[in-house]
Amino acid sequence: MSEVKAGDTVSIHYTGTLNDGSVFDSSEGNEPLQFTVGSGQIIAGLDKALPGMTVGEEKTVNVPADEAYGQKDPRAMQPVPREQFPADIPLEIGIQLQVQTPNGQVMSVSIAEVGEEAVVLDANHPLAGKDLTFAIKLLSIN
Repeated sequence: MSEVKAGDTVSIHYTGTLNDGSVFDSSEGNEPLQFTVGSGQIIAGLDKALPGMTVGEEKTVNVPADEAYGQKDPRAMQPVPREQFPADIPLEIGIQLQVQTPNGQVMSVSIAEVGEEAVVLDANHPLAGKDLTFAIKLLSIN
């Protein structure tokens, strides 16, 4: 039976959970995730767990934050004067917004803090700083 190696295109089903057991993402009920192993298309900690697996094999992989979405970067937290927000945008912690950078790039941010004078926007990935667990099943090797 063949084993996964770098450069193989594989299909997997997965369920990703946080340390508290809550599910943050899953392919169950959807098309499987297909990607080339070792190509950087998925987070490093999950990518490096696949070599050596065989079709039909299941495993649980613990991925530390540094091999997932990295640690939270304090430089990605930016205060914005409160008056720069339109009145129709609810200023609540956790709300996701799309902002445009000075060079025209659109990026997702979330509201991290709401103060009297400023609102702190967080451009870190929502899973930055979190250790992740993935239950995976290898469906195919191409």
